[in-house]
Amino acid sequence: MQPLCWKLAMNPDHPRFAALAAAALILGLSVMWPGAAPAQAQAAQAAEPAAGFPSQDVLIQEAREAVKRRDKVRLESLRDTAQLRSHPLASWVDYWHLGLRLGEVGTAEVERFYQRWPGSYVEDRLRNDWLLELGHRRAWADFAQDMPRFKMNDDREVSCYALVAEHELGRAQADLAERALAAWLAQREADKGCALLGRTLVQAKVLGAEAAWRKLQMAIETNRHKVARQTAEALGAPVQRAINEITDNAAKALDAKRAWPAAHSGALAALALARRAQDAPEDAAKRLEERWARQMSAQWQAWSWAQIGRQAGFKGQAQAAQYYRKAWEAADRADKPVAWSDETLAWGVRSSLRAADALSTRLILRSVDAMSEREQKEPAWQFWRARALMQTARSGPEGQAQREEAQEALQRLASPLHFYGKLALEELGQPLSLPPKPGRPIASEREAAVQHPGLTRAFRLLALGLRSEGVREWNFSLRGMSDRELLAAAQRACEREVWDRCINTSDRTRQEIDLEQRFPTPFRRDVLAKTSEIGVDPAYVYGLIRQESRFITDARSHVGASGLMQVMPATAKWTAKRIGLPFKPEMINDRDANLRIGTAYLKIVLDDFGGSQLMAAAAYNAGPSRPRRWREGPAIEAAAWAESIPFNETRDYVKKVLSNATLYAAILGQANASLKARLGSSIGPREASAPHPDRDIP
Repeated sequence: MQPLCWKLAMNPDHPRFAALAAAALILGLSVMWPGAAPAQAQAAQAAEPAAGFPSQDVLIQEAREAVKRRDKVRLESLRDTAQLRSHPLASWVDYWHLGLRLGEVGTAEVERFYQRWPGSYVEDRLRNDWLLELGHRRAWADFAQDMPRFKMNDDREVSCYALVAEHELGRAQADLAERALAAWLAQREADKGCALLGRTLVQAKVLGAEAAWRKLQMAIETNRHKVARQTAEALGAPVQRAINEITDNAAKALDAKRAWPAAHSGALAALALARRAQDAPEDAAKRLEERWARQMSAQWQAWSWAQIGRQAGFKGQAQAAQYYRKAWEAADRADKPVAWSDETLAWGVRSSLRAADALSTRLILRSVDAMSEREQKEPAWQFWRARALMQTARSGPEGQAQREEAQEALQRLASPLHFYGKLALEELGQPLSLPPKPGRPIASEREAAVQHPGLTRAFRLLALGLRSEGVREWNFSLRGMSDRELLAAAQRACEREVWDRCINTSDRTRQEIDLEQRFPTPFRRDVLAKTSEIGVDPAYVYGLIRQESRFITDARSHVGASGLMQVMPATAKWTAKRIGLPFKPEMINDRDANLRIGTAYLKIVLDDFGGSQLMAAAAYNAGPSRPRRWREGPAIEAAAWAESIPFNETRDYVKKVLSNATLYAAILGQANASLKARLGSSIGPREASAPHPDRDIP
């Protein structure tokens, strides 16, 4: 007969779960609460195991420890115990065990694993690992047999190996070169699979030397030196030596007396100048004008100026737009389509936004139109292109077609659900209208979500503190779900107060939008009380918490920020002292203390930036000193300032926080739900009459 704790664990959504669990605890039985806080999980683990076996949760804890120690023998024993007892997470213990031995096993053993756990996340996760192993072994026939069954198909290195296998097995399709170049250019790290792809197909002349030079451009501009050196191997020893010199010290390489290979000197100089621009754009520009421009083609000149402009734009330098103008002038002389990366073109737009003059506005159109088809669909570029069309349209009938094109673009973009959609609505003079609430999941939909084994496994993993594994299991389970199924899965997470899964799951729906799921208001009484006490907009605080922690009270970032408002320990200590709160380090993980300290710190930052929610959000994410630097120079439109924030994370963060806050204002019934009002009119240097900022704000 199965113990009560097992029945509860297998069906945590049973209507009598809470009552039965309480009884089980009184009897001293082990209970695992889905979505429970770590303290609850630890309490469950403390129960005595039955019949000499580890308890359900202790078993998983011991398995994780065995993985860390790479103890294959202990892990094998735990795997067998988990399977014997039909543990809900037996598949994970099996995966961890086989993962330690993957370099030692053959296809037959892997196939048996697939058969034990068909359709599960761990089956596909192991397939990912096994395909990498087969690629390392150059076992192309086995690789080709398994690859079509890889459901996630989201590993870039596996994709590179797949293209090598296609070539080596003589099954190459007509577009192999095109697909291989795209995969090779998309490489982010110096992994073995993509390196093998480039080396193999360049040597086989499927990819030409031009592809290798383009790859070098991408590697240098993204500051990936290992990838650059790896790529240079395909172009011969002289080029390889030059790339080593450039990545080691670009200024020294440009000054060196020893000549580079004559046939490639212009290209190598362009790469060196791009590398130098990352440290000193002005110096790179001076070198290009005074010496190197006459030694390279117009096409390489254009790319060099674009890279200098990109780095100057990233550093907020006023010359950035001028560098981009020189790039476009050189591109016109080359009389070829530009082959700049989307990120380089994006910084062309941002630099033009900061310049805010008629010529730069026209360059916005050129930059967006030169982007890849996929990038052009991004809301940011749709919005700024539409604005540029409107601003550069001729007056009267001659500009009517262009104005209509801009209006149509804004209309397609308009939506209450994202930053640029809201701005488009306001540009069109349309109100922020919320989508109608869909019908709640019916009994059969809810039951399907309750019975879904992958979602149940995810809850158990999350409750055990295995957040990464739980999130991956959950997300895999959502694949292919309809809107109604997603709403039911989200509702299950909402009811368990696993807010990040609730929000992220509901965010996936396309037609049926449930804003209560996407923008929940947990701890409402406390949030409203704290914000009212210190005079901070509760919608703004909710918008920030949703972005920071998704309302996970024990969330912890990779840099050590903790809790609902993701406060750093030093910041918490400093803020507590400012507000007269006796501080102990453990307070940062207490929900109420975290909320009090976080809102107090946000208020201090808001006051420091004159009440600007835009700049305060940037300061909350990147620290106050950076936004102070980013505001230097001429005053520019607030939305343009937000788009030109140099850090990708902070740029995305502030747009989402302000967009979230605008929706929360509507949800909380506030009178003014305007994104533009939250952004403010413009951002520029602090006026001389403004109060001196708190320079000691951490």
